[in-house]
Amino acid sequence: MGIIQSLSDIKTLKESTSIECKLAQGKDGLGALPHDVWETYSAFANTEGGTILLGIREKKAGVFELAGISKPEKVLDALWKGLGNPQKVSVNIVREKWVQVHTIDHKNIIEIHVPRAPRKHQPVYINGNPLTGTYRRLADADQRLTETEVKRMLAEQHEASQDERILKGFSLDDLHEESLQAFRNMLSAHKPDHPWLALDHQKFLQNIGGWRHDRETGEQGLTIAGLLMFSTSPVINEVLSLYFLDYQEHDDNNETRWIDRLVPDGTWSGNLFDFYRKVIRKLEADLKVPFAVHNHQRQDDSFYHQAIREAFINSIVHADYTDRASLKVVKSPSGFLFRNPGLMRVPAEIALEGGESDCRNRTLHAMFLLLGLGERAGSGIAKIHQGWTDAGQVFEIEDKFQPYLQTVAALKWVEMPETTQKTTQKTTQKTTQIQQTILKQLKANPHLSRKELASKLEDITEDGVKYHLDVLRKNGLIERIGPARGGHWLVK
Repeated sequence: MGIIQSLSDIKTLKESTSIECKLAQGKDGLGALPHDVWETYSAFANTEGGTILLGIREKKAGVFELAGISKPEKVLDALWKGLGNPQKVSVNIVREKWVQVHTIDHKNIIEIHVPRAPRKHQPVYINGNPLTGTYRRLADADQRLTETEVKRMLAEQHEASQDERILKGFSLDDLHEESLQAFRNMLSAHKPDHPWLALDHQKFLQNIGGWRHDRETGEQGLTIAGLLMFSTSPVINEVLSLYFLDYQEHDDNNETRWIDRLVPDGTWSGNLFDFYRKVIRKLEADLKVPFAVHNHQRQDDSFYHQAIREAFINSIVHADYTDRASLKVVKSPSGFLFRNPGLMRVPAEIALEGGESDCRNRTLHAMFLLLGLGERAGSGIAKIHQGWTDAGQVFEIEDKFQPYLQTVAALKWVEMPETTQKTTQKTTQKTTQIQQTILKQLKANPHLSRKELASKLEDITEDGVKYHLDVLRKNGLIERIGPARGGHWLVK
C-alpha cells in the first residue's frame, strides 16, 4: 500500500497490469465513484490483483497529474455499498486496511488494493451475471471474458481435483502394461515390503487412485489419473484432446532451435509416468554427482537434482490437461523451464511462502509421493525458491494469460556451479555421459552413422548425436577420416 507518496510519484506513474488510474470527481467535481471501477475490480480479482487510484487525471496519453477528490468519504461510501451488494459484485475480497486516503499537496486521492481472488471465489463478476460480467486484466486494459473462458473458471471453482473422475467405457486393456509394471518396480525398489505390491493390477490401481469405485452410484472404472499415468497418448487424446507433452534441449538460448526433442510420436507410450522417467534422465545428465556420506551411505544427489525433480513433478501435478497449452520442459544454457497448462490455483506470492496447497491433480501427486518423489502439499515451490536462490541462482514462477492460460517456472543459472557441467559448453575438455557412450561405440565400430548411433543410444535423436559429435570433434577427441559416406571415425 502507499505506491503514491508525492507529486513526483504521480509524474512517473504508468498504467499497467496492476495499476489503474481514474479521475473520480463526478459531475459536481466533489467526488463520485466511477461506473467502470467495477470492471477493473473484476479484472484485478481474476488476474494477479492490482491497485486502483482515484483522483488522478490523465493529462494526455500516458501522462498523469494530481486532480484530487474534495469529498473522499462520499466515494468511499459508494465503494463499500457496492462491495456489499451481490447484485453489483459477486464477492467482496477487499479488506478495510487495503483502502486508504492519501493527501498530497492539499488534495485527496484514494488508493484501493484488490488482491487476486482465491479459486473458490473465481470468477469474480459484476451485475449478477458471470457470463457477461467477468473481466481479466491484460496489459493496461480490462477485457471481458468469453463464455467458454468463464465456464472453465466456474468448473475450476467447484472441482477439487481434476484427476479423480471415473471414465466410462475404459478398462485395464487401455493401459500400457510396461508402464504400470515399471511403476510397481520403482515402488518395490523404494519400499520392498509395501503390502500393495502383492495385489493384482486392478486392486493395486484402486489403492493408488488409478481405479475408483463410487460407493454412492456403484460406478467404477479407470480414473483420469490412471489414464494419464499409465495409458498411451492416442487413448489419452480420446478423453483429453489437447493433451501434449514436449521436451526440448537447446544448445543456445534460441527458442526455435533444439538439439534433442521428445514428444508423443508413437515410439513410446506418451503417458506422464514414462515422460517423467525419460526426461528426468536428460535433465540430470550433466549435473555432477557430489560425493557425500550420510548415515554411512553414499548420497548420489545434490540440491540441484532435488530442485529440478520437484519443479518437474510440480508442473505435472498442477497442469490442467483440458487446456490448450502443452506440458513443456526446456533445458538450455540459461537453465531449465517448466510450463504447464492452467493458472496457479494459489497465487505465486502465497505459494512462495509455503504452507498452502491447492493441487489440481491430487491423485497424480499422491502417486509420485508413493515413489518418494515430490514434496508434501504446500512446500514444493517454497523449497525450490529458497534453495535455488540461497545457492545464488534465480527462480521465477508466474502465470501467463496469453496466448493461453499457463504457469511458467524457470530455474536460471546466474553462474554455473562447480557441481554442474553442461553439454552446451562447447569449449569444455570434459565429456558427458552421453559423449563417453558415443566414444565407446565409435571405438567398437568406427563406421557407425549418426542414425545408427541414435538407435544405440537411449532417448536421443539424430540431431542430438550430431551435436555431441561436433563437440567431441571440436575438443579434439575424434576425427573424421574420409567422406561423410564411406568414411569412418578415429577416436583419439
